[in-house]
Amino acid sequence: MAKLSPEDALVRRISRRFPRFRGSGVRLAAGDDAALWQPRGGFQTALTSDWFLEGSHFLPHLHPPDSVGWKCLARAASDLAAIGGTPRCFLLNVALPSSCTGRWLDGFLTGLRRAAKFLDCQLAGGDTTRHERIQICVTVIGEVEKDKAVLRSGARPGDLLFVTGTLGLAELGLKQLKRGSRAKTAALRKHFYPEPRIALGRWLAENRFATAMMDISDGLSTDLARMCEASGVGAVITEGALPVPAALPAAEATRLALYGGDDYELLFAVPAGRLRALKQTLRQRRIQCIGAITKKKKLLLSNRERRTEQLLPRGWDPFRR
Repeated sequence: MAKLSPEDALVRRISRRFPRFRGSGVRLAAGDDAALWQPRGGFQTALTSDWFLEGSHFLPHLHPPDSVGWKCLARAASDLAAIGGTPRCFLLNVALPSSCTGRWLDGFLTGLRRAAKFLDCQLAGGDTTRHERIQICVTVIGEVEKDKAVLRSGARPGDLLFVTGTLGLAELGLKQLKRGSRAKTAALRKHFYPEPRIALGRWLAENRFATAMMDISDGLSTDLARMCEASGVGAVITEGALPVPAALPAAEATRLALYGGDDYELLFAVPAGRLRALKQTLRQRRIQCIGAITKKKKLLLSNRERRTEQLLPRGWDPFRR
């Protein structure tokens, strides 16, 4: 047998770390020039792609390699949760410096494999190359029940706005990390290992509760503005209703909730007439009504003094100076 080239050996090393999952739809996985994938009958194919870059999205001296592996897949899969889809397989494109092909790579693959098992999402292939900085691009392929995908563009005046989880918790974790904290706080775990709301997104889509939905990745103020723009509507948010990190001054907690990124929670609109049915069904789920969709195309915040002010989209933007 001919000796493998360094790149082929690296590819084989990656492929061997990932088991095959039943029901993934993958017919031919990593190891050939292309993978074969087939959605189940009655479902449509859903696709999304996400970059994860050293210096922009993570810092190697602060972020453990297993958290980089987990998060690069989880954040991409969250985009499928946002339309009510289910991730089935993914492509991994990774560029590494030679110094990261040993222990760092082992840690990265450990986290990535854990995320793949958690999401029941099969590695189907990808590409590797060498670069002076770590660059990761993940493409997730999944499925959504035919004609039931929830888009950003379906919100209507009078709909109520809901979010899942605690907003700003991941941003708080990043602040703790930069201050040198290594305590195992809920905020730090949220920052390192976010869990996309796949099951809830799928349920909302299948039962047609949500008229519009998206994930909160760049901050509520920015992502809500995108939903309103796509739907041709406005919104008013009640500051006191925001689910914010506990034990923080109110102003700081609100700032984190509105402008902090990396939460990967769901933001969705529900017709007011279905509120009772939604609450009865999701009694055990943590969802919070934070406002309503309006006809007037403005984004407003009703603050704790009951004064209304304009809410500007000031979340994460890689092109903002």
